[in-house]
Amino acid sequence: MRIRVVNPNTTRAMTDTIERCARAVVGAGTVLDAVTSATGPASIESHYDEAMSVPGLLAAIREGEADGVDGYVIACFGDPGLDAAREVATGPVIGIAEAAMRTATHLGRGFSVVTTLQRTRGRAMDLAEHYGLQRFCYGVHACELPVLALDTDPDARKVVTEACRAAVLADGSDAVVLGCAGMADLCAHIRAEIGVPVIDGVAAATSTVQSLLTLGLRKSGRGEFATPPAKPYTGLLESFGSE
Repeated sequence: MRIRVVNPNTTRAMTDTIERCARAVVGAGTVLDAVTSATGPASIESHYDEAMSVPGLLAAIREGEADGVDGYVIACFGDPGLDAAREVATGPVIGIAEAAMRTATHLGRGFSVVTTLQRTRGRAMDLAEHYGLQRFCYGVHACELPVLALDTDPDARKVVTEACRAAVLADGSDAVVLGCAGMADLCAHIRAEIGVPVIDGVAAATSTVQSLLTLGLRKSGRGEFATPPAKPYTGLLESFGSE
């Protein structure tokens, strides 16, 4: 089976981190690659960033379809473009926020999310509600580190770890969900430090895609997630249309 992990931002260094964490959970016989979006923002930290990331993400999914990819991971905690990607792909497409939150519900009564900036907390709360997981989400906390600082700030690991520790104490939660793909490589360290399950959505989503494919399951081609109807597009999006 072939799995493609798509980083919807344009920062290659983050893709490298994402790829290492995804490769750590794939089994023998699974071919995995991670791609960086060709267009879009350097990081995704706002609704505007998220919207601007979707065309590049969908282009990467379409390229994967042409290359025979079986399933996809969207490696951004906002799960940008997830529904549209599911229309385009024939195999499963899993966002890291949904995968991480659902995984956390198997491990305890409730979880906390630790994200990057305060302004992204609302998006995480909206996603928990959208996925029907609001009652399991005890709180969403920001460590106030910009996404790109996760790779460049020498204190990033300490800052995120302490934010996770504080979230567990404040919420009384049983697990922590890391609310950014750029935190993926911090997962094992934080788990060892704070003593509760810590879920990296990249690993959770990759494992979910692999499990679905192992079960022989693909996307339903009916209804809402059928292939979008063909129509022309104009301007910068002309290449996304079809007659």
